[in-house]
Amino acid sequence: MPIVTIQVTREGSAPGRDSVTADEKAALIAGVSQLLLDVLHKPLEATFVVIEEVELENWGWGGLPVPEYRRRRAASNS
Repeated sequence: MPIVTIQVTREGSAPGRDSVTADEKAALIAGVSQLLLDVLHKPLEATFVVIEEVELENWGWGGLPVPEYRRRRAASNS
């Protein structure tokens, strides 16, 4: 029985969204489940997929909180 956890940031997938939509989550669940069926021959009904949304302030990159990392990266690309 595979259990897959997908972590996504709570930023949404388009401007003006603050989370991943229900349709996007359903597509992730279907896609991961199908991949496990195709690669490991695990039946769909035996595969569990958990989607965790991580608030922006709860993750970092390059030793910085993500908003600060992005600000610095944008400034260096200007």
